Amino acid sequence: MKKLTKGLLYIAITLIALIAILYTSPYRYLIKGVSLTYLKGKTSANFYDKEDFDLRKVEKGNDVLPLLKSTFYNKAALTTELKDMLTKTNTGSFLVLRNDSIIAEHYYNDHCDTTASNSFSMAKSIVTMLVQIAIQDGKIKSWDEKAITYLPWLSGPYAKELSLRHLSTMTAGIDWSEKYKDPFSIMAKAYYSDDLDAVMQSTPVLDKPGEKFKYQSGSTQMLSMILRKATGKSPAEYASEKLWKKIGMEAPAYWHLDKPNGNELCYCCFNAISRDFARLGVLMEHNGMGLVDSNFMLEARKPFKADHYGHSFWIANKTENPFFFMHGFQGQYIAVVPSQNLVIVRTGAGQQRGEMPTPDCIQLYVKESVKMFGRK
Repeated sequence: MKKLTKGLLYIAITLIALIAILYTSPYRYLIKGVSLTYLKGKTSANFYDKEDFDLRKVEKGNDVLPLLKSTFYNKAALTTELKDMLTKTNTGSFLVLRNDSIIAEHYYNDHCDTTASNSFSMAKSIVTMLVQIAIQDGKIKSWDEKAITYLPWLSGPYAKELSLRHLSTMTAGIDWSEKYKDPFSIMAKAYYSDDLDAVMQSTPVLDKPGEKFKYQSGSTQMLSMILRKATGKSPAEYASEKLWKKIGMEAPAYWHLDKPNGNELCYCCFNAISRDFARLGVLMEHNGMGLVDSNFMLEARKPFKADHYGHSFWIANKTENPFFFMHGFQGQYIAVVPSQNLVIVRTGAGQQRGEMPTPDCIQLYVKESVKMFGRK
């Protein structure tokens, strides 16, 4: 018994020492990362993890944009192919709007119409729209303004060439590797760090901007830092004032922070209910609804340096019914099919099926939705 007690004491002391060393090292973020993933039976971030983070509320207004229910609301049974994919991908919600009215609305598992879930990288499109609004408000000169004007700490051989447009179109050339399950990657550090600004300030511009597409979450985070500097407001405050209240959202949204009263994780982590994600889809379908410049919204869904990506929107033009969409980790989607007047929302925890840039699952969601609800 004494040997066992000594052994346990030795293990406890060793663990405490290791944690103390880790806490004072550049890898202190691992403490938070491990506690929020592996110790909860997870291997990475999940779309219900807002309860694990400090949050900043995106306030809604008093007026709500009604989402009318179509005459055919939930009258059509989902196709077998669609139901199978929704099941395989562990879906939380699936909504289809036709002509701005809800024609299909389905919730699964414990998800319901009041559940706010993580958008993950769909937030990138929101940040780009907010920057465009800041340009309209005269807070920022243009998309071609240099980032160093707002971020004087930028480093690297091409720091002075980086523009806001490069950040929005994923052509920034920063030193960033998009690895989601590597605990030592900059992605993990950014997600679990308590000083995200410091992470970004250690990220140089290594390659010539504007030359080629490379998806990098750090680009959007830098863009959000410019938004914060230019407007003097947090991205959540600006989103509330310029989008959430103006559109007439049904519920407040919540943006993850790196620490209490800290900064938003703007490359991801915008939490909202599915119907409000659908309202963002309506905004997309109607080219900004007068809130975001329509010419910019049309430009944003055109290819820039890659045929599948514009200004923070994904593009699928080589399909039978072309569509553009917001896309987040684990298959969060807001897709718009202009030719069919359809908006499709899918949230969930399941892994994507198929490879980027247009995974099999979103192609199937669109194909089956058009089959069921498109123009006859």
